[in-house]
Amino acid sequence: MKFGHDTQMALGAAVALANSALAPDTLDSIAALDDFYDRWEYTGTRRGTQAELDEVRALRPRLRALLLASEDEAVAMVNSMLAEARALPQLTRHQGFDWHIHAIASDAPLVDRMIAETAMAMIDVIRAGELGRFGVCADDTCTGIVLDLSRNRSRRFCSTACGNRNAVAAYRARQAERTAG
Repeated sequence: MKFGHDTQMALGAAVALANSALAPDTLDSIAALDDFYDRWEYTGTRRGTQAELDEVRALRPRLRALLLASEDEAVAMVNSMLAEARALPQLTRHQGFDWHIHAIASDAPLVDRMIAETAMAMIDVIRAGELGRFGVCADDTCTGIVLDLSRNRSRRFCSTACGNRNAVAAYRARQAERTAG
């Protein structure tokens, strides 16, 4: 299933935001929030305050729960999020991207826009029956969320670091086996 650019960005941002709470916390300053905002192509108002950072940080457990929820749980959460954000979907285009949906006004608080955009992206995922695109990292020492948008659904690790750590461990195990054998 190929999702639109806005859906992919919203899902990627939700996973990155949820995973930012893992040690080490990667959303620990206003500058880190600014980088996150830019990396995930958010638009609209940004207050750049500690209060805004605190609101976004407080959203992380909720997003983790949504991304790992069953279908019925996810539907209830998405509906709640859209109601909370007072979503009124509208078509827009900007930054070189063709028509896509923004669920709330661009001057709404960043955390509300994050909630609404994640909920709208999850609508696509739920309707497509693709909740299986989310999972927990296959690294035994990690609880990061994995978003697998690959065609063959082969992504197992939340980050390159986890994938590399496991590849090195498997290589060393094979070398030890050869040496012992």
